[in-house]
Amino acid sequence: MVTLAEVAQHAGVSASTVSYVLSGKRSISAVTRRRVEESIQVLGYHPNAGARALASSRSNIIALMIPLRTDMYVPVMMEIAIAVTTSARSHGYDVLLLTGEEGPDAVRRITGSGLADAMILMDVELDDERLPLLRGTEQPSVLIGLPADTSGLTCVDLDFGATGALCAEHLAMLGHRDIAVIGEAPAVYERHTGFAERTLDGLRSRSRELGLRVLHRPCEGGFDAMSLTLARVFDERPGTTGFVVQNESAVEPLLALLRRQGRAVPEDVSVIAICPDQVAVQASVRLTSVAIPAQEMGRNAVEQLIAKLEGHGKDDVVLIAPELTVRASTGPAPATS
Repeated sequence: MVTLAEVAQHAGVSASTVSYVLSGKRSISAVTRRRVEESIQVLGYHPNAGARALASSRSNIIALMIPLRTDMYVPVMMEIAIAVTTSARSHGYDVLLLTGEEGPDAVRRITGSGLADAMILMDVELDDERLPLLRGTEQPSVLIGLPADTSGLTCVDLDFGATGALCAEHLAMLGHRDIAVIGEAPAVYERHTGFAERTLDGLRSRSRELGLRVLHRPCEGGFDAMSLTLARVFDERPGTTGFVVQNESAVEPLLALLRRQGRAVPEDVSVIAICPDQVAVQASVRLTSVAIPAQEMGRNAVEQLIAKLEGHGKDDVVLIAPELTVRASTGPAPATS
């Protein structure tokens, strides 16, 4: 294993100079810095993480809190996590993944132990129990998600309110007047998870302005649950011709059940999904959709966090504008509706 002393000998400098290049604690000439960096690369030197942490009071680790619940679509969460990990590594940070449902206890553990220099929190609820602890600590943090009160916090998210409004506008433009929202599992709304609540608020608000009638039904996903939900929708609103689906596991069961009932998509019923592009294009009908920008959200969260760690970040809310892609699942409302 290459030592710091060997790097210094190879570069023709003192060991302290190599240390200063690594830590950035002192100004080193550009020529000397390049020589040291070339020696590090040639020799394959990797600083000891424990020693570096002791010297700098930094662990160079970011904690990513991502509770993996059965009622959430895990592939999206993992795509965000991969983007966070890749972006963090490009800045010289590793990621500590916390997947348990520990809530405030996880925040206390990280802030009290020095395990990580900063935190990124996902699966944010409108009144999240973790937020008072974040506001009470000096440790930098970023939320991927939007709580009801964003004061004193940095948040990155898709603008889910605008997403819901965009879906309503598209269906209204096509002449639909009765629309149904197939939502996430009931537990997601019971927790007042931010993205689900904000989508619904945005869709309902814009629908009122456009004169649309909206029926919202949470759904566990899967064929049996979707069958019961769809039967309930058409029993309560027989004239429903537009669906907005914010539940990836319900997409294919919905399309299959509509076919079984003899309802053609999009001739009889239009369907918009809020989902990853991969889900939309691989469905049995290519879905008009608003994509979840998972990679952009992950990268942006890391950039915000690095700025805070470097001392020039500020509390901010970054909302990514939604983009609706029209595919084969939406069309004009049938003339008889």
